[in-house]
Amino acid sequence: MLRYTAPLALAALLAVPAAAQDHAAVPPLAAPLPTAEKNAILNAELPADQAAMKAHVMFLASDPMKGREAGTNEFDIAAQYVASQFYAAGLRPAGDEGSFLQKVPLLSWKAADKGSMSVVTKKATTDLVFGEDYYPAANPDKLDYSLTAPVVFVGYGLVGFGRDDYKGVDVKGKIVAFFPGAPDNIPPEERAHLASAAGGKAMIAMRKGAVGFITLESPRAGRGSAPFAALANAWDRPRVGWAKEDGTGHVMNDKTPGLGTVSKAGAAKLFAGSKAKFDDIWKLAENDKAVFKAVQLPGTLTVKLKTETKPITSYNVAGLLKGSDPALSSEVVVLSAHLDHVGVGKANQFGDTIYNGAMDNAVGIASLIEEAKRFKESGKAPRRSVLFLAVTAEEKGLVGADYFANNPTLPKGNLVANVNLDMPIINYAFEDVVPFGAAHSTIGEIATKAAAEIGVTVSPDSRPDEAFFVRSDHYRFVQQGIPSVFLWPGEKGPGKAAVDAFLANNYHKPSDEVVQSPRIDWKSGVRFVDVNYRIARAIADGDQKPVWKKGDFFGTFFGGAMEK
Repeated sequence: MLRYTAPLALAALLAVPAAAQDHAAVPPLAAPLPTAEKNAILNAELPADQAAMKAHVMFLASDPMKGREAGTNEFDIAAQYVASQFYAAGLRPAGDEGSFLQKVPLLSWKAADKGSMSVVTKKATTDLVFGEDYYPAANPDKLDYSLTAPVVFVGYGLVGFGRDDYKGVDVKGKIVAFFPGAPDNIPPEERAHLASAAGGKAMIAMRKGAVGFITLESPRAGRGSAPFAALANAWDRPRVGWAKEDGTGHVMNDKTPGLGTVSKAGAAKLFAGSKAKFDDIWKLAENDKAVFKAVQLPGTLTVKLKTETKPITSYNVAGLLKGSDPALSSEVVVLSAHLDHVGVGKANQFGDTIYNGAMDNAVGIASLIEEAKRFKESGKAPRRSVLFLAVTAEEKGLVGADYFANNPTLPKGNLVANVNLDMPIINYAFEDVVPFGAAHSTIGEIATKAAAEIGVTVSPDSRPDEAFFVRSDHYRFVQQGIPSVFLWPGEKGPGKAAVDAFLANNYHKPSDEVVQSPRIDWKSGVRFVDVNYRIARAIADGDQKPVWKKGDFFGTFFGGAMEK
């Protein structure tokens, strides 16, 4: 699963999830077991269904796979393994040129130099100082980029939920400046989406006609933002996306690119000569519920950026189970899981440098393969077609899923739903499940029924501040207007302690191995496959395709099919 990054807080990429920061009740990381004991656990006899699931994880999360980082030879081997398993499960190739593989042209990019920002008014030209007043963004779509335009301050840059930060101003052809984050009184999943500067805010700005955006330092550092100094230190940190056919980087809101981040001191220079004083706005912004008056600032801002890129090749793996219903078989239910993890990195206290990614997300891939086998073993083809999709570069920003969602190997209009499998924590006997995103579409009722069929209940997200809804691959399908969910074992009974322990001791660490503490419960893994299979089967066989709930924010924002 992608690390949670507060909006534009690049320094937070290395942060531990909030839920894992309280270690009071979390047992310390256990030392590695002796080889003989470890082998005894690895080779213990299990029922066939559990052994099959474990076998996938044993291979994918083994040390020779070196953490399956996207773009490495080890990831490519993992992709070939999944392709062979899809073939064995009776799936047909749904990648490029009759293969199971879809080539994904990943692109690493970063700012090539410090760029420049200058404010021009009738009275003076003021150059902003790198590292003190601003740090630049990178624009992989235009490597040598410059823009001159007026600047309009628009508060948080949000519209909806009782706010209109654009009220009274016309931003067409202008740069908008806004604070990071979003107020806490917006529902958590919607807030997580809207808090993203490069996602929700940029899309709103683009729809309003803005030609670029800058993010302002916030007095609420640590709540939707990070201190400017911490961010400035990571100004040239590489990011990864995907390349278009001409080799330039895809930018979701390319007509309104991000230009950089401006500090409190830099903002004061932007506001110089305005009736609105930035010191007053800064003080107002300390209040989470603050409502700002939009204001056009004096003069114009000139921004110059240079970006350097590096191409990386990786692959999604796609296998299709063709539907049997003549009227519905053209419709496709996508079942997804990410195949990559974070590779080799800093050693833990026991000298281990390989981030194996057993739970995250070899277990998800194993579940995907075993679901495909269940469809085959049922002896009954689904009415709709089902696409099994193992994606790359989730850990780099949901990139492989985004590439597929924008460049599907099947007609985009035929994709009717996505059910995603990401880091199911199965080291305990779960008593409930949490279907993230279920409340937004009719998939919610299907998930509740499937859970009841295996004797568990459905619970709401118990960790809303972790923003899981926007941190996994299903979100890229949501952004295409496709109803989507992903499921986790819930936190009833032993669940909370088990999840806390995993997030503290194993998540994105070398200890996420096949033999970890507490040990993986393969029986729970099979139950997890069962409930996901039931959800996928119900969607594939239903008379009606899933739609967004009437008036749902995400269905409305992204133009999806809505419940009547």
